[in-house]
Amino acid sequence: MPIEPAAQLLPAVVDLPFRDGYVSSIIYVSLYVSLAAVALSTAFSVPVAILLGLADFPGKQFVKSVINTGMGFPSVVVGLVVLFAVSNQGPLGSLELVFTKEAMIMSQFVLATPPITAISLAAIAGVDEPVRDAAHALGGTRFDVALVVLKEARYGIATAILAGFGRAISEVGSVLIVGGNITSASGISKTRTLTTAIQLEARQGQYETAMVLGAVLVALVLTVNAVVVRFGDRGVKP
Repeated sequence: MPIEPAAQLLPAVVDLPFRDGYVSSIIYVSLYVSLAAVALSTAFSVPVAILLGLADFPGKQFVKSVINTGMGFPSVVVGLVVLFAVSNQGPLGSLELVFTKEAMIMSQFVLATPPITAISLAAIAGVDEPVRDAAHALGGTRFDVALVVLKEARYGIATAILAGFGRAISEVGSVLIVGGNITSASGISKTRTLTTAIQLEARQGQYETAMVLGAVLVALVLTVNAVVVRFGDRGVKP
């Protein structure tokens, strides 16, 4: 009977070794860290991209080269640098951020900023020159021109945010280094994310658990992507 195999598979899914609050806590930590990092990165990256796209100044090409280089920067190196910064010997040691969500946000901020900045810059640079000239001709200030360009480049900026979020929430190496993959004695996540949980469960041979967590991660990414794309479709009103 075709029902029997399904019935045999059902316990494997239902009886996964999840303690109460385990999955919800790691989802919360994953979203809290990644969304906070991407929000901070967007607030920093988009103005930088607008400045680079609309202004000419000495060293502009060097700054663009640094941003492009950062897109391929190894995540474990970023984790080591952030860990040193928040360690007792580092400049932020007094804040006691070692193995905290705040340190993970710092790490993901560094990783998400280059792609958000670079892709946003490409979108802004791709806005036709006549659009800017028209804004100037209508008496617009530099701020008005920037808003017009921002509206025209909104789809590219939305793509940039998605790229930054994808890199942040899928990160494993740096968050392991600065976060430690810690849970409480009751199994509630303190610094464990979906990606680090998947790695841990797979290493322990809990493949069904890892697959379920992977499906949850994919669902979260798709949901956030849909929200960002929807926001981009609305546009940015000057």
